[in-house]
Amino acid sequence: MSSDDNAPQGDSTPAHDLPDHVKEIAISMVSAYADHNRDELDQLIPRASDEVDDVLSELRVIGAFLSRRVQETGVVWKPADSREAVARTVAEMLPPELEFAVSTAWEAHSIGEEEAAERITQGDPMVYAHMLAAFCAAIGQAVYKRAELVSTLRQVCGLSE
Repeated sequence: MSSDDNAPQGDSTPAHDLPDHVKEIAISMVSAYADHNRDELDQLIPRASDEVDDVLSELRVIGAFLSRRVQETGVVWKPADSREAVARTVAEMLPPELEFAVSTAWEAHSIGEEEAAERITQGDPMVYAHMLAAFCAAIGQAVYKRAELVSTLRQVCGLSE
């Protein structure tokens, strides 16, 4: 299994036409998870919820980019690594029931069980947003230092420093 097998699917081309504020929300969610900053994440949730479909789209792009970077750098990243990293990343960042939903849904998603992941999330797109942001933070830190991660994501998404 390649390191991309558990990557979020979707548009893998960074240059797509979402508003900058949506890109900022997605990068900020990844940053909050990378920093384990629950307060920042709590402040982002209402904004992310308001534009969840676009935020999910941006997080898929970021996840695909980071999955390719891991593959290019030769860092070993298996589905089991992904499951453990997402669970560790969301630990104590979310209320217990949401933490469980995110971790369990990612576990199903990472092995290709999309129907199970959908059942677990009960169709809540914010569970997916948390899942993808946590994945991006975890896999991003496998190849970048924290400050470098955010800077790189801003460049990839076409945002200025």
